[in-house]
Amino acid sequence: MRIAIMGAGALGGYFGARLAEAGHDIWFIARGAHLEAMQAKGLRVESPLGDMHINPVQATHDPADVGPVDVVLFMVKNRDVEPAGEQIRPMLGPDTMVVTCQNGVTAWERLSQVIGAQHVVPGVARIPGEVSAPGVIRHTAPMDTLIFGEADGRPSDRVEALRAALEAAGTSPMVPDNILHELWSKFCSQAALASLTTLTGLDVGPLRDNPVSMKLFKDAIIETETLARAIVPGLPDDMLERDWAFVARLPPTMHASMLDDRRRGKPIEHEYLSGDVVRLGERHGVPTPIHSVLYAALKPIADQLEADAG
Repeated sequence: MRIAIMGAGALGGYFGARLAEAGHDIWFIARGAHLEAMQAKGLRVESPLGDMHINPVQATHDPADVGPVDVVLFMVKNRDVEPAGEQIRPMLGPDTMVVTCQNGVTAWERLSQVIGAQHVVPGVARIPGEVSAPGVIRHTAPMDTLIFGEADGRPSDRVEALRAALEAAGTSPMVPDNILHELWSKFCSQAALASLTTLTGLDVGPLRDNPVSMKLFKDAIIETETLARAIVPGLPDDMLERDWAFVARLPPTMHASMLDDRRRGKPIEHEYLSGDVVRLGERHGVPTPIHSVLYAALKPIADQLEADAG
């Protein structure tokens, strides 16, 4: 397959490298020192599932250099969804599938407004990692699941082709019966995890193990699940149990990437996590007192980071 990775950071770099190693025609769209390092020395992945060094790699800052592809793995930050959507137009053919992998639940709809819903397939990535140095991806735990599917739940050849390619490349793809259920299930736990770890500066272990903060953690998940049930029909009855079981399995030193961004002085994605919980709650008449507090407490931190980043 001919696949472009739009946003070749930790997620895009990892999946792109696995697919390139499996023999697919992979293009990485990146920028800055990370792009320069890939062009000069290739892309290195350090992973508990096996290290890789892809050299040379096809890497550029300009999607026009690539031309039409079968698939775009769209792995930019939430704040870049709209401008990056405009930038990928030269890579879109009539049948190109664009898989969104942003945090939160709104990116696939926002991208659909830019490039057309016929191209967009919602996705959920469950993989911890970071760009540890330019041209180097550090995959930090043996989890590399990409979950994706047509928004209307119908089977499709394009989804199956990508699933087969990812599986053959040694990753763990999943095509669920209802991708929106998966999107919201992750959102319910992730919005709480991201806001609580970023606000407190703590890993998940102390938050999960302290009875007082554990109750707050669970109540924040329940609040978002109540919102989810007002928006998405047919959610599983045991979604809370599944979400908390996922949180319980996380390594105690795990924290949200949003906390890493805060520590590095980079803008954070609070608007698309607790911020969206609050706004969607207002739109659908669902009270969100916990996420309203989390969002409000993070807002001055986020504003300062945005100002410092220019």
